[in-house]
Amino acid sequence: MASSSNVLVPAGPVVTGRPRGRAARLDGLGAVRGALWIAVGALVVLPIAAIVAIAATGGGWAQLADPAVLEATVNSLVSATLSGALAVVVGTALALLLERTDLPGRRALRLLALSPLLMPPFVGAIAWLSLLGPSSPVNTWWSARFGAPLWNLYGGDGVVFLLTVHGFPVAMMIVTAALRRVPADLEQAARIAGSSAGRAMMAVTLPLLRPAMLSSFTLIAVSNLADFGIPSIIGLPERYVTLSTLVYRYLQSGTVEDPLAVVAAIGFVLLVIALLGAVVDLLRSRTRVELDGQAAAPDRLPLGRARVLAGLVTAAIVLAITVLPLVTLTAQSLLPAPGVPFTLENLTLASFERALTASGTLAGIGNSVMLAVSAAVICGLLGLAIGTLVTRTRARDNAGLLGLALLPQAIPGLVIAVAWLVIAPSIGLYNTPWIILCAYLTSFLALVVQSVSAPLAATPATAEEVARVAGASRLRALWDISCRMAVPAALSGSVLVALTAVRELTLSVLLLSPGSQTLGVVIFNLQQAGAYNASSALSLIVALVGLAGLGLTARSSR
Repeated sequence: MASSSNVLVPAGPVVTGRPRGRAARLDGLGAVRGALWIAVGALVVLPIAAIVAIAATGGGWAQLADPAVLEATVNSLVSATLSGALAVVVGTALALLLERTDLPGRRALRLLALSPLLMPPFVGAIAWLSLLGPSSPVNTWWSARFGAPLWNLYGGDGVVFLLTVHGFPVAMMIVTAALRRVPADLEQAARIAGSSAGRAMMAVTLPLLRPAMLSSFTLIAVSNLADFGIPSIIGLPERYVTLSTLVYRYLQSGTVEDPLAVVAAIGFVLLVIALLGAVVDLLRSRTRVELDGQAAAPDRLPLGRARVLAGLVTAAIVLAITVLPLVTLTAQSLLPAPGVPFTLENLTLASFERALTASGTLAGIGNSVMLAVSAAVICGLLGLAIGTLVTRTRARDNAGLLGLALLPQAIPGLVIAVAWLVIAPSIGLYNTPWIILCAYLTSFLALVVQSVSAPLAATPATAEEVARVAGASRLRALWDISCRMAVPAALSGSVLVALTAVRELTLSVLLLSPGSQTLGVVIFNLQQAGAYNASSALSLIVALVGLAGLGLTARSSR
């Protein structure tokens, strides 16, 4: 049966879709888009172009044939590749154990296994030195019993080990995310065909994880390729030189005729390697098979009689990797000097007092806080704008804008530092703390962009369409609806930027200028000066503050 009803017709035409002509130019969205392109160009394109230009026109290429450079290159490639492969093996094994077996205490072990992510690598190096350094209690006791230390952490093997320790949580997270998308039906079909649970996991599940394993290897290897903190603290005492420590020596000592040209040439080589890795990962991601989410919970592999033993062994390994170094770092912080027995009479807070009153400590803390907060605010605003624009509008340049904003994730920090060293004299920022801020913005902008774009991409645009029908411009609809929805994600990303920047070392130590040393540089200088207990005390403070800050961030994001 038909029925009639009154229909309200608007007095004027309702314009939907994209405004055209003069209205499109006046709605402000084009101006915002242009400003964001300028910002991304200044923070990403300009540094890359500068390092390419000086590498092409400078005279640094001849120095690359120097035996010292070749040795450092081999050491960097070996340590990055080997640590990346070991990190993937360890991370994948833990992901399978914690996700697909009935191992006891899985939740607690998962949190502990991820804890190295919350500690700066150079702080982790200092913590491990307190456990396995030449004068550590473990090696002292072992030497007294067997005539030789258990393991001196200094050297190339120590560098590979610590890069693996700080890399396997990344592999574990990536593989775990992929593992949760593998349909349980595949394993169940293999079980029905007669395979055991273990055979089904190895023959069906593990091959489907290879793309995630390759992606995590690429990410970890590129990151480890230019790490400075671990090779400088662990490798240099045994003359194990990598490209990052060699670049630092060139910039600080002036042992080559044109250090900037040589460093730019080295940075260009690292840039090419990093971009090749990113391209390989991109091609792999385009050809991989996407799997649907799990239709049913998978049957966990029963460990049977080995369940308790496997749980104890896994817990012992995870605790030894994560908690034990922090315990020994705390113990060393409470002692007045290395080698002093850990007894109640020797416990003191003198190392904390020495660390906090050392020359430059308060200035370093102030500089770190100022730079970290500034980077967090600027990255938060830019990331909020870019993430909202590329996910809630339709434009041909969205993919390019998003790609450039995320590109620095694939570029080693060493390359970014060298690029800003090249630019600094031309823009008047040389020997100022603001050059460090610029490098922070380049490195950490992607953290906020990802934090904002991921939730917005999964949110329908219905509310914006209603606002447009009600007469709001595109810019007003984006501001009132999408930006406000994304503010919590942008705040979380900004906090992550601040926590990362306040304890960063590679960028800060290479861009160091008089009066602009940061907290990471202060700890590094204390370690290099032989004030091991003071550096341990300050490292412990940084580690605990980082753990507390990231814990609060995770709790507030629930």
